[in-house]
Amino acid sequence: MRPPAEVLPHRPPFLFLDEVTSMVAGERAEGYWQLTGDEPFLAGHFPGRPTLPGVLMAEAIAQLGAYIVLHDERFAGKLPLFGGLDSARFRRQVNPGERLDLEVEMTRLSARAGRGAGRASVDGELACSCELLFVVVDAG
Repeated sequence: MRPPAEVLPHRPPFLFLDEVTSMVAGERAEGYWQLTGDEPFLAGHFPGRPTLPGVLMAEAIAQLGAYIVLHDERFAGKLPLFGGLDSARFRRQVNPGERLDLEVEMTRLSARAGRGAGRASVDGELACSCELLFVVVDAG
C-alpha cells in the first residue's frame, strides 16, 4: 500500500491519514490517523480540554475516500473535491494520543462524481459516521 502522501494532494498540517491498512481500489478501504496531541488546532479546541473537532473527523474520512478514488485508473491526474456531507453524526469525543480508525465504502462512483459512506472509531467505539458526496475535477 502506498503512503497517503504519495497519493493524496494534502500535506501537513492538513494531512489527516497516517496509513491505509487495507483497500480494494475503487470500492473500500481502512486506515487510521494517530493523534499525537501536538496538532496545532488542539490548543484552541478547547483550552484545558483538547478535543478533535468533528469536522476534522469527517475530513479524515473524506481523505481516505479520496485515496480510494485516486487508485481507480479513470481518475489518474484528477482531484476529488467535497461535494457534500450528509447524515454526519458525532458519537464520541476524540482526545490527544488516541488513534482514529477509519473505514470508507464507495456506494456510487461515476466518471465525474461519487458517494461513499464512512466511519471513524476509537478502540472499536464509533466516533463519527457520515455520507460523503464528491466531484472529480482536473488537478492543477
